[in-house]
Amino acid sequence: MAFASSDPHGATDDNGGLPPGLTSQEAREQLARFGPNATPDERASPWRALAAKVWAPVPWMLEAAIALQLVLGEYVGALVIAVLLLFNAILGLVQEGRAQATLDALKARLALDASVRRDGAWTTIPAAGLAPGDIVKLSLGHVVPADVRILRGQVLLDQSTLTGESLPVDAAAGDVTYAGALVRRGEAIAEVTATGPRTRFGRTAELVRGAHATSAQQSAVLRVVRNLALFNAAVVALLVVYAWKLGLPLAEFLSLVLTAVLAAIPVALPATFTLANALGARELGAAGVLATRLSAVDQAATIDVLCADKTGTLTQNRLQVAKVSAAPGADERTVLALAALASSEGGQDPVDAAVRDAAAAAGAASPLRLAGFTPFDPAARRSEARALDQEGRDWRISKGAFAWLSRDVGPDPALARSAEELQGLGFRVLAVVAGPEGRPQMLGLVALSDPPRSDSAALIAELKELGVRTVMVTGDSAATAAVAARAVGLEGPVRPQGAPLEGVRPGDFAVFAGVFPEEKFQIVKAFQAHGHAVGMCGDGANDAPALRQAETGIAVSTATDVAKSAAGIVLTRPGLAGIVASVREGRVTFQRILTYVLNSMIRKISQMLVLAAGLAMTGGPVLTPMLMAVLMITGDFLTMSASTDRVRPSNRPNAWRIGRLTLAGAALGLASFAFCTGLLAVGIHGLRLAGPPLQTFTAVVLAFASQAVFYSVRERRRIWSSRPGGWLLLSSAADVAIIGGMAWRGVLMAPLAPWIILAVAAASVVFALALDTIKAAVFAAVEL
Repeated sequence: MAFASSDPHGATDDNGGLPPGLTSQEAREQLARFGPNATPDERASPWRALAAKVWAPVPWMLEAAIALQLVLGEYVGALVIAVLLLFNAILGLVQEGRAQATLDALKARLALDASVRRDGAWTTIPAAGLAPGDIVKLSLGHVVPADVRILRGQVLLDQSTLTGESLPVDAAAGDVTYAGALVRRGEAIAEVTATGPRTRFGRTAELVRGAHATSAQQSAVLRVVRNLALFNAAVVALLVVYAWKLGLPLAEFLSLVLTAVLAAIPVALPATFTLANALGARELGAAGVLATRLSAVDQAATIDVLCADKTGTLTQNRLQVAKVSAAPGADERTVLALAALASSEGGQDPVDAAVRDAAAAAGAASPLRLAGFTPFDPAARRSEARALDQEGRDWRISKGAFAWLSRDVGPDPALARSAEELQGLGFRVLAVVAGPEGRPQMLGLVALSDPPRSDSAALIAELKELGVRTVMVTGDSAATAAVAARAVGLEGPVRPQGAPLEGVRPGDFAVFAGVFPEEKFQIVKAFQAHGHAVGMCGDGANDAPALRQAETGIAVSTATDVAKSAAGIVLTRPGLAGIVASVREGRVTFQRILTYVLNSMIRKISQMLVLAAGLAMTGGPVLTPMLMAVLMITGDFLTMSASTDRVRPSNRPNAWRIGRLTLAGAALGLASFAFCTGLLAVGIHGLRLAGPPLQTFTAVVLAFASQAVFYSVRERRRIWSSRPGGWLLLSSAADVAIIGGMAWRGVLMAPLAPWIILAVAAASVVFALALDTIKAAVFAAVEL
């Protein structure tokens, strides 16, 4: 369809009564009023992102320690803590920046350009420059650039990424369509009615920005820090009161307080979370999975419900012939061959493409010779072909809606029953009518469906074995969704369209059909309200709010850019294998982080109690701030190698049970405290150590006991059940060598006899085996 231009005000010779469109001046005014035709990108600036990393509970504790050290003139110690603080922040920023850069490379704009009538002439401009009132041309293969009302022409639109409906819809003059729909057939002229955030797509994006699920990882960090802070504050208060009663000199008093503050801070906890997730993200990247937010890696371990979109996620979003029914006197191959004649060749109509593919696969060739073809007419609900038989007679073949073609040839009771059954099963049913001119008869039916992905059934079965329930959430009709659900192995009731969502649980329905984007969002929130960790898998803009709200949003490789932006995980390869990979890798990452958190809690509890016991036994501090800083660096940061340890993923969803974790940490912390205090008593009374040598001895005991604790708790079973990872063994050797070497040579501490260091190491090995027995009983009691 061609449109010539003439005068600047749109008074063209062939304008056909269409509105003239906007002038450049009018467009500028509209853009100033409504803004560009784009969804705002509210990505935080790098400085704001950095500020967020240093303004949180753990950084606050580090910053307080830095301030206290500066007051005491401990400038080197303050510098060390500041470096640790920046290390935590920069590590998180770098890893998240890499993920965002990869995601940006994957994104594709919904519509880069638009054909618009401006100043009476047709021109091509960036879609962001459209304004309400513009006249645009919708052409085959293009994306609708804004919400529009069709003025002239007819188009077949694929709106699956917006509504979830797998079947395309016809649109003609007077119909409204939305930004993001794909033109599969035809051409039309339309008027822009809404742009940017005011489009249906834009409103979905606004819902995405309002959606938020609290990170289980963030909650876990806050609760661990809170519990440690409460315990440590109580111990520090007791230390302060006791030291004041002892009449310690001010310098020693402040030194004791600073040592206690440093001992209380789980300094490497955020960095360990970040590193473990980053390593998990790297493993997932090799499997074709991109984690756009690092927290999504270990959050994948917690999901116990997966809400999966149907079209384009569990199914291929590609129509196929599912069944052919032939009338008496005809056969299925003949029905397919004639249906193929009445289908366009080489176009983008998915129905015609499916019919021609099925005919070619079945080897169904008609003896008729095509003489003419009329594309699908939405008004008549059919496409038609004219053909010649071997005798040169004219034949007319029609393919279209059963109800409409039945009017032409009269009802066939058998085919009518078959059509009703197939439609009840959710198939799209086409009738095929053919015959010599004036003698048409219905020869059969062709049923179409959107087939499932080849790996969908296996995915659902594997997730079930991992303790994850899958439910289908789709905008398609209940009948169509039920067919797809059965094909992928989802058994259970289908939620009636329009049924209330308040209080709904995952076990109530296997399929939620006929839902709008807002309802997908509500379903996820309803599941979360009942304590479930929800994963949401989808591909379209209609899935984006639910993807953002879910604990783990998963966008498939063919997803729209808004879906990828909303998701925490993006599958970069076709297929769904990345979902299972995400769950498994998430559980591996979770177990690594759990080991570090438990070890950190035990060490902090033990260290604080040893400081208190040492003060009671000697009347002075048994550690200095510098020794505590050394223990922080060697203990906290070298044991970050736990993020690379060899672990077994659990076969059930994980959850941060901080209460149970705290009980286990307290019990094992008391055991570690008893061991360390026993050795401290040996050092004081047996070895007659005092002053700086005793402080060195205390540092060695705490460092070696920490190693014993770590190797005991890294394995949920017995200590010998699995071999530690290589990096873990290397970091342990480094920790022992650094602390032992510094104590032997007297670096930053008083020297200690080598045989004493070796004796403490031997005692720690025995303690590790004894603690392993205690651990088994504690883990069983708290069900950790």
